[in-house]
Amino acid sequence: MFSTSFSRIFTICLALASLGVVHALPHVRRAGQVPTGPKFVVYSDGALDGSVLPPLDHIAGFNVLNLAFLLTTGPADQAKNWAVLPADQRQTLKQQYNAAGVSLVVSAFGETDTPTAQDPTAMANTLAQFVLNTDLDGVDIDYEEFALVIAQPGVAETWLTTLTQTLRQQLPQGQFILSHAPVGPWFSPGFCPGGCYLTVDKNVGSLIDWYNIQFYNQSPDPGYESCDTLLSTTPSSIFSIQKSGVDVNKLVIGKPGIQADAPSGGLIDPATLATCMQTAVAGGWNAGVMGFQFPHTDATWIATVKGSVFAA
Repeated sequence: MFSTSFSRIFTICLALASLGVVHALPHVRRAGQVPTGPKFVVYSDGALDGSVLPPLDHIAGFNVLNLAFLLTTGPADQAKNWAVLPADQRQTLKQQYNAAGVSLVVSAFGETDTPTAQDPTAMANTLAQFVLNTDLDGVDIDYEEFALVIAQPGVAETWLTTLTQTLRQQLPQGQFILSHAPVGPWFSPGFCPGGCYLTVDKNVGSLIDWYNIQFYNQSPDPGYESCDTLLSTTPSSIFSIQKSGVDVNKLVIGKPGIQADAPSGGLIDPATLATCMQTAVAGGWNAGVMGFQFPHTDATWIATVKGSVFAA
């Protein structure tokens, strides 16, 4: 996923915050902020007119809103727009969105960031402190160092393992969301010398609530532009990932709303994607859908994709 602008304004603030988080006690949160059924996740990266958050009626049908992106240099784009709101306004918005069944999450890193250069424990503490300080329900790890995972086997896997373990110390399971957003091929056996997300899942999959899998920007192969390549006929399709030992109901299917949001392919029109959902649910999958990004994945888009296949 792509962060459209950079911000270094909060670098010093986040660094200072990270110094104190190691000794902070985990915050106790009320129940109901971590979805227990299918996850319907929408990313918001670009600035919106008149509001930081997409209006609730425009994202009806989604139950998680990911604000992008929190970079190693500080919050950018929607993460920054959220962070600079007055605390009372953030808290009011959070109450409104939670009451409507929508959890608010910050998405970290993205396509343009290279977090592996940072110490994973310190980085996790900084991310966790941002969540706690800005009234959020959790963090989504969008790690995309494509060259590194091939050139340095095991480095990314170890880094992500430590990051995840440390995040869970600060953001307890059941109280905070911790999702990851890998690209589809990173679940393909043999694709990465160090195993990529098959290794991460073996190491810390029990600590991760779900995966917002980016089934796009991978054309021509595997492409993920048909129900077959998305669900069954490629080594990183949904049911192939399940055969590799990953919990099928943690495999949230991520798709773009328009071609411009995934210039390297993977777009499936919503009506066709709905037929893919029917096939997937019939096969025992019920994880949910991720849309990248608002406003191109909105209430109309998710209603079409969901159809009547998901239980109310």
